[in-house]
Amino acid sequence: MTLLNAPRWWRRPWIVPLMLVAGAFLAFSLPPYLTFDPAESRLEPPPGNDFYYPLLVAHVLFGTVAMVTACFQVWPAFRARYRRGHRITGRIYVFAGALPAGFVGLYIGWHTAAGPSVRVANLVGSVLWITVTIIGLRMARQRRFADHRRWMSRSFALSMSIVLSRVINIVATIVLTPQVATTFGGSEVLMKYSATSIGAWLGPLLLLVLADFVLERRKPRKSAPAG
Repeated sequence: MTLLNAPRWWRRPWIVPLMLVAGAFLAFSLPPYLTFDPAESRLEPPPGNDFYYPLLVAHVLFGTVAMVTACFQVWPAFRARYRRGHRITGRIYVFAGALPAGFVGLYIGWHTAAGPSVRVANLVGSVLWITVTIIGLRMARQRRFADHRRWMSRSFALSMSIVLSRVINIVATIVLTPQVATTFGGSEVLMKYSATSIGAWLGPLLLLVLADFVLERRKPRKSAPAG
């Protein structure tokens, strides 16, 4: 694609809402961790675990880098017009964002207080994020750029899944709250863990399905053989 026929940003109307959503999420989620005060954390550290909070802050900061750079990586106009910038932000996304966030996420996920279902969801999500990112990087180094875009689209989906997970968590909490006295035996904590689990599983799953749906729709269609 040449600079002359590079897609204008307004022909990709989803890029502005995407950046606004990412910016709003980070504006809400990031500030408590910039104080480096465990009392401000949205997740309570496990008792006696001195590593959890510093690694949680690292996970949040690496995840922020991943989310910001990912928005530029999927922006067609930026990718076409600033190829060197695309390569630079791509390396930042991989080595200062997705991979360190994913590896630290394994530790954070294992030590969640939200129960075994959330623990497994977090571990699976981190492993998938690491895996698809490494495959995408390998495809780029082999100059298999079509495959590179496919795998990095999946990596992008997983980097943004935290946003959808939080939204689903809120919806699930609203739906499940009337069932505290019945389904959850009066335990509000169990209800909250269940809502968190629903978000932790559905967020990545739905975005991965959406990413592959879009990728399939954009595949060049094979022409039917003549005759």
